Amino acid sequence: MSVKSPNRWLILLSGVLINMCVGASYAWSVYQKPLIDMFKWSTNEVSLAFTLSFGLVPLAMIIAGKFQDQQGPKRVIFWGGVIYSSGIIGAGFTTSLSFLYMTYGVLCGLGIGTIYTCTVANTVKFFPDKRGLASGLVVAGFASGAVILAPLSSTLIEAYGVLNTFKLLGCAYLLIISVCTLLVETAPPDYRPAGWNPPAPSTAAIVGTDKNWREMLVDPTFYILWGMYTIGCVSGLMVIGHASPIAQEVIKLDSQTAAMAVSFLALANTAGRILWGWVSDKIGRYNAVMIMFILAGAMMFAMTKVSTLLPFMAVLMTVGLCYGGVMGVFPSITADMFGSKNLGVNYGIIFTAFGAAAVIGPRLASHFKELNSGDYNQAFLISAGLSIIGILLTCIAQYKKKKSVTVEEAF
Repeated sequence: MSVKSPNRWLILLSGVLINMCVGASYAWSVYQKPLIDMFKWSTNEVSLAFTLSFGLVPLAMIIAGKFQDQQGPKRVIFWGGVIYSSGIIGAGFTTSLSFLYMTYGVLCGLGIGTIYTCTVANTVKFFPDKRGLASGLVVAGFASGAVILAPLSSTLIEAYGVLNTFKLLGCAYLLIISVCTLLVETAPPDYRPAGWNPPAPSTAAIVGTDKNWREMLVDPTFYILWGMYTIGCVSGLMVIGHASPIAQEVIKLDSQTAAMAVSFLALANTAGRILWGWVSDKIGRYNAVMIMFILAGAMMFAMTKVSTLLPFMAVLMTVGLCYGGVMGVFPSITADMFGSKNLGVNYGIIFTAFGAAAVIGPRLASHFKELNSGDYNQAFLISAGLSIIGILLTCIAQYKKKKSVTVEEAF
């Protein structure tokens, strides 16, 4: 473009920092046990707040994606930050389950989705030359929040209690998001970085034409991708939602060590988004997803066998690495298949798969834990079995992609 373009790396940095704040929601399992101990609620009752929060993210993404197209990302991200921070602060005044569900569940979920769709869609548009890496980095910010916040939250909970911790962190998130929003710029239409020209189409890569959400929903590939995304998130969300209780009740770790395990899980989640985003640029999106399903399925089966710290950490971090990879690669898969023009809304719709996984994964774990007197193994085995279905769906998606390339070459 002839006019001076915004600094895309600064915009990427702001997106990473903003997503770190909303990504603190991945540290939920650190808050769960203190809430259970304080109010004497059951695991099923308390974990529903986490399920609500993540389950509402896709709805907010679809709505916010539409507003972003009309008003730009800056304003939408700011108000998303206000909603999210209000939910965290409000959780600090919890006196009942319904209040916890409304604050941490509903408000946080709506705030996360509002922010996430804008930071991801807008940033990816600035990096047509490094789409996989850029989407991996910006969603890595979302995952990395818990790396810092899990041990910090545990320390604050011990010093001030869980409710005061919510209040303190909520105020901090509001300040950080508001400041970082000032750096956000709207991606120009058909943005190209200086000196870069799109490569010629090849059989190794097929870039989808721009489709709106209606056109996307009549494409059978959408439903294959939706199923892949759901299954790819189930294992990770199951473990993330219960990591601290599993560490304390199954592996017999103390609360501080369990919080550190959550932090390492978040670190693997973060690394997976960057690593697999880069790998997918090299070996192809579907090849990368196939490897992730194989690893995740093997690790969820291995989770039924571990009973000591080091094997537990190895399994935990591998699951986090694969889950992060799925989250990092799917914005690029969506853009590759359905174009970048309507990515905010389209990815929000595909992200409903994440909402389904947010219900399935954590609820499976809490259900079988209570049904089997604290034993999570049945849930782990079901998750491992789902990974096999994920592998089959990925094979179908690869076949359809190759068939599409062959048809295009014929013309």
